[in-house]
Amino acid sequence: MNKVMGRPIPAVVVAFLCVIIFFPSILNAQKINGPIVLTNRQLTEKVKEFYIAGVNDDRAERNAIAILLPTAAPYDKYKIDVKDGAAVALKRFADYAIQPNKTLRPVNIRIKKLKITEEPINNNQVGGKLEIELLFELKKDFGPVKLVSYPATTTYTRNAAQQYDLGVLLSRALEGGLNWFNNWINREADTNIKLAKSVKLIFTDYTEQPEGDTIYYSPKRPLTWDDFKDKPYGNKYVAEVLPGFGYTEQAEVVQSVVVVRISMRVFLPKSAAWVRYEGRNDYALTHEQRHFDIAKIVARHFQQALLAMKIPADNYDGYINVQYLDSYREMNQLQDEYDKETGHGMNGAAQARWNEMIEKDLKEVL
Repeated sequence: MNKVMGRPIPAVVVAFLCVIIFFPSILNAQKINGPIVLTNRQLTEKVKEFYIAGVNDDRAERNAIAILLPTAAPYDKYKIDVKDGAAVALKRFADYAIQPNKTLRPVNIRIKKLKITEEPINNNQVGGKLEIELLFELKKDFGPVKLVSYPATTTYTRNAAQQYDLGVLLSRALEGGLNWFNNWINREADTNIKLAKSVKLIFTDYTEQPEGDTIYYSPKRPLTWDDFKDKPYGNKYVAEVLPGFGYTEQAEVVQSVVVVRISMRVFLPKSAAWVRYEGRNDYALTHEQRHFDIAKIVARHFQQALLAMKIPADNYDGYINVQYLDSYREMNQLQDEYDKETGHGMNGAAQARWNEMIEKDLKEVL
């Protein structure tokens, strides 16, 4: 079984932004004792693909996020944190920025880094740096699917005697991350397989021109004794064929739908078919043709079973693989029953019954 997948599934994408800003309007002459309070902000672009289902704080060290310099002596650094904790504060911020619409894709945010540090530049100035990394993942029943990582760094400079409004600083940084992810998912929604919402299967029957060693099933191309190229084995039967079926697969995402094109291959290798000289008659050839017909019928059962399923976009290949194995077992079982009941063609009455059943089934699947 050969599988040829379509557009490769991308690894987790990483974005990196570095912004140098200076906002005199958010300087504050008073020392910030904490906690840091975020300011509500709504995204400028409409959100139509997702909502924030949850926020997790995955920082390696969950200490207070800010290590700051005071505006007056003593100049020992001190720590402050976000009000209610990083995860709660960010979820509240996200719910205001993006009105939750649970008909859209549920997205979780994992806070991988959130840190504000200050260092003296000279006697009159202090330099600050905000480092943030947000991992966005799609929430699924079987577990989260990583989508994209957003790391960014923002720096600022303040007068040593004036403190910076960190609530505004952090709120702007979070707004920037949500805007960035909104733009990313708008671009990716139609073609990224991780974001696909449904599956469409398209089946075709493979043909080969010119014909080689392998015969691919066609109602217009019945077996002939010239197809039996192998040397005879054993002494129990006058002829034998070994048909099978498989498929090749190509997948692409079109407007959030995984379109899977499956080319069915019901085949019989000439090099695996043999006949004794004394067995070359129409009755024996019909028996061997029925083996090939059974493979075709079960291949169509495989197709029908998949088309009747509601296949999830995030595990379509697993469903196809499982059904293929089930159908192949069905084929082997039917081939064994056929040979057992007909006595490998020696029981004429049983052979006639199977001929009738197989013809009926072929009419339904061809």
